[in-house]
Amino acid sequence: MKKIALIGSSGAGKSTLSRELTAMLSIPVYHLDQLNWREGCEEVSREEQIRLQDEIFEKEEWIIDGNYGGTLSKRVEEADTILFFDFPRMLCMTRAAKRVLKYRNTVRPDMAEGCPERFDYEFFKYIWNFPEQKTPHIVKRLRELPSDKRVVHFNKPSDVERFLSTLRKKQAQIK
Repeated sequence: MKKIALIGSSGAGKSTLSRELTAMLSIPVYHLDQLNWREGCEEVSREEQIRLQDEIFEKEEWIIDGNYGGTLSKRVEEADTILFFDFPRMLCMTRAAKRVLKYRNTVRPDMAEGCPERFDYEFFKYIWNFPEQKTPHIVKRLRELPSDKRVVHFNKPSDVERFLSTLRKKQAQIK
C-alpha cells in the first residue's frame, strides 16, 4: 500500500482513518476538502481539482481522502489500494452532525483554512441521498478496475477496526 484512496459518504470516517494510516505508514495524507476549497468556502474549479490531484499522483506515496465524483475515476486508477466506506446513511448523518457540533464555527483539521464548520441543509441532504445517488456509480466503477487493485469494501465500523488490527499486526512483523 503506497497509493491509497479513501472514498465514500461524508461522515463515514475517511479523514479519521486517513490520519491513522498516515501515522502508521508514514505516508503523506491529502484531504480533498483542503485542496478543493479556498478562503470563504469557495470551491476551486474542476480543472484546478484535476491539476492539484495530478501533482499528488506524481509522488511515490500518498493517501487521498475525499469523494469528489468528478475526479474519482482518476483517483481509483492511480491508487493501488481503494478503501470504500459503504456505511448506512443514519450512521453517516449522525457522525456528520457530531462533527458539526464539535467544530462549530471553527475549521476542522481536514478542511481548508477560512471554511468554518457549519450546519448546511444541502450537505445533509447529500449524505442522505448518497446510497441511492452515488453508491451505485462507485460500486460499478470499482468492479471495472483491474484485478491488481486492492479494493477494501467497509460496510460497518467493525470492518474498519478489523482492517486496522490486521494492518497493525503486519506493521509489527515488519519492525
